[in-house]
Amino acid sequence: MMDWTDRHCRYFMRLLSPSAFLYTEMVTAAALEHGDSQRLLRFDASEHPIALQVGGSDPALMASAAKLGADEGYDEININVGCPSDRVQSGQFGACLMAQPTLVAECVRAMQAVVDIPVTIKTRIGIDEFDSYEFLRNFVDANIAAGCDTFVVHARKAILKGLSPKENRTVPPLNYERVYQLKQDIPELNIILNGGIGSVDECRQHLQKVDGVMIGRQAYHQPWFLTELEQAFGTASPPSSREDVVRQMLTYVERELAAGAELKHITRHMLGLFAGLPGARAWRRYLSEHAHRAGGGIEVLETALKGIAAKAAPTVASTAAR
Repeated sequence: MMDWTDRHCRYFMRLLSPSAFLYTEMVTAAALEHGDSQRLLRFDASEHPIALQVGGSDPALMASAAKLGADEGYDEININVGCPSDRVQSGQFGACLMAQPTLVAECVRAMQAVVDIPVTIKTRIGIDEFDSYEFLRNFVDANIAAGCDTFVVHARKAILKGLSPKENRTVPPLNYERVYQLKQDIPELNIILNGGIGSVDECRQHLQKVDGVMIGRQAYHQPWFLTELEQAFGTASPPSSREDVVRQMLTYVERELAAGAELKHITRHMLGLFAGLPGARAWRRYLSEHAHRAGGGIEVLETALKGIAAKAAPTVASTAAR
């Protein structure tokens, strides 16, 4: 998710779920070619396993981006064929590329030729008037032929003419059956389902039909959901409490601030950690009001955490009294 799942966000999410496969925000192949690739590709070793998601449509540039990512240590390179924004369309990548399966396949071949790690695709189920299983299957078949065997499928079509990216996340109806059909027809594919998934039970239901689920905004706005998923499906020990996660973040925050990062760029990803609990609003407010101030450090998080403890204490006492 562009401008959301940066390296600070991913470090935080790794604490919440030791087993989840993390994806970067989309980085354009052109930015990696002409910009500060070291800054754009930076990640913490704890983030493994992690995929670099790349946007682009020029096979040579995409191959160069894949090589940079592999050399930097990423575990997978994922091609974005799902983003519907105008900016992305004008650059000829994202969801509009579903209409050019041969070009995407050329990118897959060029990228696979220079890396030894998987090259995968994230896509929609259709675009605009091209809203049929046959259209999706044609796109997938072209890229299977190029050597791709893993598809992350957002179970909504993208409406490129008339809807904003935000509207494209909610207005087009979900069609999970179309994704299920893809897995049923080509069982050897690795199919990861994305879109509208908000509970552990929903994940269980989908995993009866597909190989995996990708969680986006639900995990961002309610980060503890990742820990619930770790408890249900993970292979490692999840954190014992939200407070422990905050305390584990303190060392990271100190290190990043010493390296020149700004506190607000880290804490913005933590605002939803206590969602649904007493004190959640005070937590969000305190971080929002204090993290942007000059000189702010870990004491901002420590003070916000004390506020949570103060809110929770009466509840514990009341429960014990009963």
